[in-house]
Amino acid sequence: MSLLSKDIDSAFEGAGSKAGLEIWCIENLRLVRIPKSSHGKFYAGNAYVVLNTILPKNGPPWHDVHYWLGNDTKEVDLAMASDKALELDAALGSCTVQYKELQGLETQKFLSYFKPCIIPLEGAYSSQEAHLNGDTYKVSLLTCKGDHVVHIKEVPFSRSSLNHDDVFILDTASKVFLFSGCNSTIQERAKGLEVVQYIKENKHGGKCEVATIEDGKFVGDSDVGEFWSLFGGFAPIPRDSPSSFQKQSDTPPVKLSWITIQGKLCQTGTDSLHKKMLETDKCYLLDCGAEVFVWMGRHSSISERKISISAAEGFLRDQNRSTGTHLTFLTEGLESSIFRSYFDDWPQKVEPKLYEEGRGKVAAIFKQQGYDVKELPEEDCEPFINCRGTLKVWRVNGDELSLLPVPEQTKLFSGDCYLVQFTYAGNDRDENLFFAWLGCSSVMEDRKATISHMNAIADSTKGNPVLAQVVGDNEPVQFFSIIQKLIIFKGGMSKGYKKFIAENGLTDETYGENKTALFRVQGTSPHNMQAIQLDPLLQVSSSLNSSYCYILQTETFIFTWIGNLSSTQDHDLLDRMLELIDPTWQPTSVREGTEPDTFWNALGGKAEYPREKEMKGYTEDPHLFVVNVSEDEFKVKEIYNFSQDDLTTEDVLVLDCHREIYVWIGCHSNIRSKQQALTLGLKFLEMDILVEGLSLETPIFIVTEGHEPPFFTHFFEWDSSKANMHGNSFERKLALLKGKPQNLEVSRRNSWKAYSRETTPDSSRSQSVSSNGQGRSVSPASMVSGSNSMSSSNHLFSRPAPIARKLFSGSSLHDESLVSSGSPAAEQRSPSQSASYIQVDGSGDCVNFLIYPYERLKVMSNDPVAGINVTKREAYLSDEEFQGKFGMTKGAFYELPKWRQNKLKMSLNLF
Repeated sequence: MSLLSKDIDSAFEGAGSKAGLEIWCIENLRLVRIPKSSHGKFYAGNAYVVLNTILPKNGPPWHDVHYWLGNDTKEVDLAMASDKALELDAALGSCTVQYKELQGLETQKFLSYFKPCIIPLEGAYSSQEAHLNGDTYKVSLLTCKGDHVVHIKEVPFSRSSLNHDDVFILDTASKVFLFSGCNSTIQERAKGLEVVQYIKENKHGGKCEVATIEDGKFVGDSDVGEFWSLFGGFAPIPRDSPSSFQKQSDTPPVKLSWITIQGKLCQTGTDSLHKKMLETDKCYLLDCGAEVFVWMGRHSSISERKISISAAEGFLRDQNRSTGTHLTFLTEGLESSIFRSYFDDWPQKVEPKLYEEGRGKVAAIFKQQGYDVKELPEEDCEPFINCRGTLKVWRVNGDELSLLPVPEQTKLFSGDCYLVQFTYAGNDRDENLFFAWLGCSSVMEDRKATISHMNAIADSTKGNPVLAQVVGDNEPVQFFSIIQKLIIFKGGMSKGYKKFIAENGLTDETYGENKTALFRVQGTSPHNMQAIQLDPLLQVSSSLNSSYCYILQTETFIFTWIGNLSSTQDHDLLDRMLELIDPTWQPTSVREGTEPDTFWNALGGKAEYPREKEMKGYTEDPHLFVVNVSEDEFKVKEIYNFSQDDLTTEDVLVLDCHREIYVWIGCHSNIRSKQQALTLGLKFLEMDILVEGLSLETPIFIVTEGHEPPFFTHFFEWDSSKANMHGNSFERKLALLKGKPQNLEVSRRNSWKAYSRETTPDSSRSQSVSSNGQGRSVSPASMVSGSNSMSSSNHLFSRPAPIARKLFSGSSLHDESLVSSGSPAAEQRSPSQSASYIQVDGSGDCVNFLIYPYERLKVMSNDPVAGINVTKREAYLSDEEFQGKFGMTKGAFYELPKWRQNKLKMSLNLF
């Protein structure tokens, strides 16, 4: 609810009470609300105040305030916009984050409100007329920069404005042209097409032609001739033509300064910063180079905040900073993750909160007994997966895999690792979900082996299954939902665990019928319940909690303990779990507060325990990040207000859902394997971008384009027709623009491995692909970026190679054939230059393979081979080189167990 006073502009009345955007324009020194029909139209002669409100399921609203300044805005309006943004902050209880936005240099968050773009209009806004003045049609040349949000800038209508790095739009009365510089990325071209569509619909009423022009294409197309004729005829574009957007220089060290009430800056720290440096009654400036923050303490006055804003703007002017330097204003308690990341010891923003609410009638009863409880609906934990499927569970014992019989599949040990395969019915085919469950006490050797086994089995499974790494005590809801009735015992059975216990002189606490064991029973229904044996190294009685039910097993008796805050449903799950663990048990039921001495003696004595239940609380909305990976860099950029359209096929993205993360792999991305994707997920957890205290044991799901499971797609407004298109992102947008959407071919549903950079090494982000889908040469500029591009990109669209079957059928973990989806046309070197044919006898089946040198076959090769079966790299080595690398013949190698083959290949960087 908005907070108003006589000092707050009446135009802000009711602001922030509803979710979504609200926009005001400064017109004749007064604030005017902009109708929704005009949202996204900004005039260069005006200043605007923009409010975006998010109403979460729980907790207070979240407000972002932006004041946008057009290039032709009057000085008096500039100052007024800043003051009005501060007024709006006060009206909303001083709990907003404020951003200064300059025309053409807007923040990505601001641009994300107005997809696909903002095209500022000349002139000034007028609320008195039926139409907006300055909105006259004219031929214009625009440059587009950005891959997920787009900066649009009008440039002079001249050939000299064009360059090889950017995407340009020429808007004429009858036709809109998209010109793609040869160094522009596929994603930038695809975004350019979205802008073309926007211009067509909003400036031409949908009635104009659209043409795409490829940089360097001179003849054979009437659109090309028409485009260049508008510039007075064709002439080459200079190679050194500068881009309209210059790269920023290296940023200086981070500096923190206190802003005095006189508006002066007093430096208080640099580089090593601590939260205690920020005093609640003061304002500070944090200079991060490309971005500057003003932090305003909760007890600072309005006048002090105005002084701080003026001081920050004066600081940028005095320092002669780039106009692209972003200025953000933060109130104490609302610090962004980027701001917090500059401090060494910033407390975690999200902390576990104690359970203060009971459920149903239990709440009323125990309020009378001194418990401070309230009723609270249970959090929605919908798994979004068809739980009626087939389950297989293997126990990992180093290099060995043991398939568990069905009765044992629901009984896991915390010192062991397990591989879980769940097959369920999808929309039009069976889907597979693999979990590598790593017990919380398991040894590293077993963990690595489990991941290796999962990758091997998944690679031999039809389709593109979803893979997940899960560490004990951090299971996602999907894991509990598919196993349904789970018991987790302490200890382990693997050789690695037993060896670790022996070498460290530890007591083997592996569960046994004659040992004391305490189980906590939890769950939501008979089809989702768990019994977790608690750690015997802790004082067991302190593990009790009033909101749970427990099973206490000793050598001579069985107790069930019922917490006073547990529900009738909890009691039902307790009875069911007793039957599951041991149907012969005859337990003694004990309610909290009536325990006999024998109960406490078995637990090592009575001790204090929490009478509240820790709640994970309502999870914040997820965040989407695009990940850019090179040999020496790992860069992450957040995509604000994301949608399904942001899942571009050339990218790798991470969806951070706080309790788990999803690594999404586009078909045309540079990720070579799901193991590499898993490594990226671990790196993301390590970086903790949102400074939210992500554990390295947070579950990681690996999802490939075209095979997104329902528990991933429910975070989006999902359109399955978009997920079933083929081609790169530019080709898909072009097909939609021309009204010819192309559905994904059946063969493409299983072709992520063929589309990956492993089999298409030249499909780099900086590669140039023409509008008709054919490859073209890569410019020198793209080579500088470090991509290993080859001379042609036809590999992406060539027909699949003849199928090579059953190379290792004798040693496969599954009986299914392993299929190569490579392309012989993709490798254009002659056999005499780099390859010849070899016949491999794996297990009775003879298959012809080209021979390639080891340096081109290894995973991280600088000159990788295209069109091979990436799960059989070693098969392409010559007999001599194979003997030298593996120390054995190919025949001897193929007789080894599959796990042994994979281990040898991993050691040689061939897996």
